[in-house]
Amino acid sequence: MVNYLIVNTYNMIDQKITIIGGGNLGGAVAFGLIKSKQIQPSALTISDRYVNVLKKFQEQGATVTDNNVEAVRNANIIILAVKPYQAQEIIDEIKPALNPNQILISSVAGLGLQKLEEATGGSEVKVFRIMPNTAIAIQESMTLISTNVKSEETRNLVVHIFNQLGKASIISEDLMAAATVLGSCGIAFALRYMRAAMQGGIEMGFSAEVAQFITAQTVKGAAELILESGRHPEQEIDKVTTPRGITITGLNEMEHQGFSSSLIQGLIASFNKC
Repeated sequence: MVNYLIVNTYNMIDQKITIIGGGNLGGAVAFGLIKSKQIQPSALTISDRYVNVLKKFQEQGATVTDNNVEAVRNANIIILAVKPYQAQEIIDEIKPALNPNQILISSVAGLGLQKLEEATGGSEVKVFRIMPNTAIAIQESMTLISTNVKSEETRNLVVHIFNQLGKASIISEDLMAAATVLGSCGIAFALRYMRAAMQGGIEMGFSAEVAQFITAQTVKGAAELILESGRHPEQEIDKVTTPRGITITGLNEMEHQGFSSSLIQGLIASFNKC
């Protein structure tokens, strides 16, 4: 197996993690960390202005609050999971409570490392930027991470955290726009393929429910083949394309209709939009 990811085992038992923002992303991270059993729920704090939405975390043993400053004061790791328009105000609010021993991880879209470092200037907090996707809700995200932090131990610790929520890898920040398209928008692109395959399955005679099940499991299996083996997709395609066979006939017709070309053009269009 080819391993493209940094995979280390850390004892997270002594880490105190604060998540600012209990919405879809912040909540998914909180649930994933609790489910992973990497930390005790009591070591997790979630802060949100609407504290009533955090009851589900409190019931699992986490601390909930609407006081961002108190939430970050004793934290080792702070995850900023808020809307872009909220970010500057919240950073200004918590900045006096930050210190050089802490790690600040931001999922705020469009907020680069330089701006983060400037916004937290003087605190010397270790800054990371992440780009997960919506599969983080089921601990199957592909999370891309960028940072200027040089410490290998700190970098690997952050990767380890997001490996509990799927798979994670560090990339250079200049690839973050591409990561958004390939990893985050990519969920929608893959699902659109699945929808089209389901429609074809229905036309061939399956019910919608059965077509969805077959398509979803087939896509999952294809992805696992690549993740487990590290082989190029074409090597796996070769295993099911026999001379004059039905698979190569279908593939060739898709290519004649612009399958690969349209997908690549869609990726590039989204990238240019970034």
